[in-house]
Amino acid sequence: MSSPVHTNGSQSASGDAGSVPPAPRMPLRMTINGTPHQLEIDPRESLLDVLRERLDLTGAKKGCNQGACGACTVLVNGRRINSCLTLAALCHDAQVRTIEGLSAPGGALHPLQAAFIAHDGFQCGFCTAGQIMSGVACLDEGHAGSADEVRFWMSGNICRCGAYPGIVAAIAELGQRKLP
Repeated sequence: MSSPVHTNGSQSASGDAGSVPPAPRMPLRMTINGTPHQLEIDPRESLLDVLRERLDLTGAKKGCNQGACGACTVLVNGRRINSCLTLAALCHDAQVRTIEGLSAPGGALHPLQAAFIAHDGFQCGFCTAGQIMSGVACLDEGHAGSADEVRFWMSGNICRCGAYPGIVAAIAELGQRKLP
């Protein structure tokens, strides 16, 4: 008589075909929005899942979970990344900046956040955090000198509502102002 098989493929304790071992754990240390964090994580966890599910930083969204839409964009050591494709384990000792950490102390909006409002650079808001974080990187990288340049460097971020004209206008305006 065979042992019952569970949905995860393991067998009950009475079965001799070994059960699935617990997931390995590892320490993770990183600074997120200026605050140091130390966690024990499964090395297979994405940075997006750690941010959203473990640290309750839900600004970055899980849009496609394939790195195609940019809704999960955050800055790691000043570079924009798709956090859904990045293993959190690779961010050990990293500086991570999310949309929650973009505002100035006291809650003053970042100039790009204010520009998105002024130019109606959002509609439903689902992609907005990723658009803004990618836009901040675009400005920091010096890729916002014209609307065409912004469109090219922001091409990895998708807005299903079609707020592109406002998004491009907001980033290009700040690019022409040359923010510090």
